[in-house]
Amino acid sequence: MEKLLSSTVQKCCEAAELVILERCCVVEFRNKADVSVVLKFQSGEPDLYLEAASRSDCESWAVALGEASSEGLRNKIEQLQRLIMEIKEERAADEVHQFIPSAQGDNLAESKLTNLQRTVSEPKLEFSLACKDLVAPTRDRKLNTFVQITVVQPGEQSSTRYTSTEIVEGTRDPLFLTGVTFPPDYPIYEETKIKLTVYDVKDKSQDTVRTSILAEQKEPRTDTGRSFLGCTTFKVGDLLKSKEQPLTLSLRSTDGGKTFGTIDVSLVKMGEAENGEADHITTDVQGQKCALVYECTSPENTSSKDNLPLLNAVLKNPICKLYRFPTSDNKWMCVREQMSESTLSFHIPKELISLHIKEDMRRNQDLNELGELAPHWDNMRKSVIAHCDQMLTLYQNMLAELGKYTGSSFKSSCSKGEKTLEFVPINLHLQRMYVHSPRLKDALYDVITVGAPAAHFQGFKNGGLQKLLNKFEAERRNTGYQCIYYSPENTAKAKEVLSSINHLQPLISSHADLLLNSARQHLPDSLKNSLKMISETTELFVHAFKDQLIRSALLALYTARPGCVLKKPTVPRNNAEESGDQSNQEHPSQIKRQDSIPHHSEYDEEEWDRVWANVGKSLNCIIAMVDRLLEKDNMPSITTENGNDPLPAEHVASHLSGDWYEQLYPLTVTLKDCIGEVVTRAKQSMSFVLLQELACSLPQCLMLTLRRDIVFSQALAGLVCGFIIKLHSSLRDQGFLQQLHTVGLIVQYEGLLSTYSEEIGMLEDMAVGISDLQKVMFKITEAKSDDLLPIITGRRGHYVIEIRLPGKMFELLPQEIKEGKLLHVYPVLFNIGINEQQTLAERFGDTSLQETVNQENLELLKEYYRLFTEKMPPDCLPHFQEQNDLKGLLENLHQNIQAKKRKNVEIMWLAATICRKLNGIRFTCCKSAKDRTSMSVTLEQCSILRDEHQLHKDFFIRALDCMRSRQTQGALNESDDPETGCLTDNKPTSRHFYPVALLLVSSHLLVVWLILSLALLLAKYQ
Repeated sequence: MEKLLSSTVQKCCEAAELVILERCCVVEFRNKADVSVVLKFQSGEPDLYLEAASRSDCESWAVALGEASSEGLRNKIEQLQRLIMEIKEERAADEVHQFIPSAQGDNLAESKLTNLQRTVSEPKLEFSLACKDLVAPTRDRKLNTFVQITVVQPGEQSSTRYTSTEIVEGTRDPLFLTGVTFPPDYPIYEETKIKLTVYDVKDKSQDTVRTSILAEQKEPRTDTGRSFLGCTTFKVGDLLKSKEQPLTLSLRSTDGGKTFGTIDVSLVKMGEAENGEADHITTDVQGQKCALVYECTSPENTSSKDNLPLLNAVLKNPICKLYRFPTSDNKWMCVREQMSESTLSFHIPKELISLHIKEDMRRNQDLNELGELAPHWDNMRKSVIAHCDQMLTLYQNMLAELGKYTGSSFKSSCSKGEKTLEFVPINLHLQRMYVHSPRLKDALYDVITVGAPAAHFQGFKNGGLQKLLNKFEAERRNTGYQCIYYSPENTAKAKEVLSSINHLQPLISSHADLLLNSARQHLPDSLKNSLKMISETTELFVHAFKDQLIRSALLALYTARPGCVLKKPTVPRNNAEESGDQSNQEHPSQIKRQDSIPHHSEYDEEEWDRVWANVGKSLNCIIAMVDRLLEKDNMPSITTENGNDPLPAEHVASHLSGDWYEQLYPLTVTLKDCIGEVVTRAKQSMSFVLLQELACSLPQCLMLTLRRDIVFSQALAGLVCGFIIKLHSSLRDQGFLQQLHTVGLIVQYEGLLSTYSEEIGMLEDMAVGISDLQKVMFKITEAKSDDLLPIITGRRGHYVIEIRLPGKMFELLPQEIKEGKLLHVYPVLFNIGINEQQTLAERFGDTSLQETVNQENLELLKEYYRLFTEKMPPDCLPHFQEQNDLKGLLENLHQNIQAKKRKNVEIMWLAATICRKLNGIRFTCCKSAKDRTSMSVTLEQCSILRDEHQLHKDFFIRALDCMRSRQTQGALNESDDPETGCLTDNKPTSRHFYPVALLLVSSHLLVVWLILSLALLLAKYQ
């Protein structure tokens, strides 16, 4: 190091002596009486003593000599140049906005920025970090370091804290497994600056590092368990230019002076070929050095531009995390973790509520059209309609409130008790892991995470749906003389008949009009097709009403008409019920006809048979007439009566057309009249059945229907999201598509609810809601517009979800699916409580509900496997290797369920493995889809990396810590934490970047917890 020393004898004089100093150091005497400094030379030359006039002058000379190095001066000059350039840029931007209108100014600013050229679905920028030769504050200090990443946009003074890496302990050369990734919609350009700040955490267990999206006006505080080591800044464009070579930067103090080590920034391009070059990075594995080689091969294009509109329609606000983990053969594998919100969280509930409103309005209309009833039944009808109108108003208000909602696209856990958001699922997100491994095929792993479908606002004081439905059914059986009891099966049948009426009657009418139109135009082929359609539809119509329930209901309705003498309190027997169901039923109206009313003759049970048979006879007449007309049309010509020349062609066509239409018109009118008569009788009789169901226990029946609608809405929103994501990711898998239309899809729900306190009711709600999904079917159609959101049709208990695909995606489907074949799903639920409340339930409570749910769903899973093996060849699925493999897993699952072991998480592993091998859809649920869900998802992801992608065994725990580390999430402050408060910036927050919750409680801790709880309760009430 060279130094220049200018010594002057007195002020305003020329230099008396010039000394050139090389490779020397300054020694200042600490004695207060001494006012001299010594320059010691490494070359061995004599020391140079300098004496000052006072102690203060001596200290100032020592500082000046120490800062007079050429390297220090160079750093200060560079820092000054950077400050000058930043000031010039800010002034230039201010001048542009001052003299140019705002819109033009924005356009000009955008034109100067260079966008990053990446695929729309991929992150804009990804890089990894590693530090070298970090300088510790003290010599013996073992560093526990992490890097905080801050973004400075072009032309802006303030910076935004973006994210942080994990904490690497005990090394001065930390290699961070957590990378940095910017999602596709993040505003980042080549001119954007990235600031990297390295901190040393003094005590990791007491680390209170927090990051948030806040303007950073000054350096972060260092009094919160961490100390500042150094920082550096680089432009994104510089990193892109470095390509394969890492960008090595010096970590300096805040004034740009002292160097505290270096940091390597390596650009990561997942899936892109590296032209045979490898980046060798050395890391410690339990004290042993090994070279980790990062190699990439080209992955399959999982998200082409043609597929993006579908994903963009159902997903938004992705949060991405990037990791690099070593494999067992000492190579790098890259893992990109993405969590996205779903727009279906609100879309599906609004669609369902609209259908509920239409269905309930139609039901109320049918009740009003029952006709004249005896006073007892008429009063019952009025009461039912009044309550139904109240519920209808509630649904309409709920739909209006959801239409006004403008918040985030998911419902956070703090909103689960809000009445206006009852139908919306809690924390519905897609959790996707994309793995790029050397020498292995790239893979996607999706899990839908959502809060357990449950009616939180209505509470669980009286239990959940399962308990409430059983109680309601028992009360209905004991209603006595007030109403007629119909079993749930018959009530469901009545709803099905009404649905068939509303669907088939207008269909037959339209086919009849087409038949007459074909006859008017004299089109034989069109006439045949119209006849075929009307025949098939009428046949379905006839079979829909071939049920004993309608006979029984017609008799019951007949007895409820006015003009009858009410004597013995017995009710007309419901022939559709089992003999034991009605043996003890009584009614105030034993019907005895009054002779003074001649139109009240004895009820003719054969009248319904005659009305019903008239439909078939009318159809047969139409078929016979069409056959005769087509036979006449086959004659070569039509001659006049006197045998002269044939008539002109136009006269022949006119004559035949008139004959066809005139002869078919009265027959079609007769068919419509017969169908109308059947519809009137059947609709009234089935509406009377529904009247009995509603009247048995008002308003409990309607409240149960509301609760069931709420739970089903939450469950359906998650199912539709999972179906679309699975279809998108497997669209080019022919085995999956064959399985989809041949067998259907297995949908496995992993429940983590305890069987203690309120969560028992949540589990009961969840079990019923998932069971109701069995009657949901999907249909895939080609989209005719840019609107790709799904459409729901049907009624309660029978819904069809129409999934609309862009044209290029639709062309990839098999012909069966293109033709509109309905696709089935088979939902199964396996629940294992894992928190401390489950410990209480297993020791002091009851776990029979969990055991029953698991056993019943195991049978459903076995049934699906049976259908799968019967209809699907083994070589159609990528994960389906041998039938014995799945048989063994099912048998193992059966044994674990029968074992009734406490907190047997093996059940969850086996069920998840079976689901993945069967190409199913995976769900993970707990109370709010936060702590327990995050623990399960991250553990499953790391287990997949270990079992399927050769994750190094020594890095399993560290990989798990990276995924669970809240610090690596970034972009969160305390008020934005879903654990503690509501979201304030409409940005999704990941649920699995949280601290590890205590899942198991020992017996000693349990006793302490009980004692403390008792003491708190006593103190509260005293």
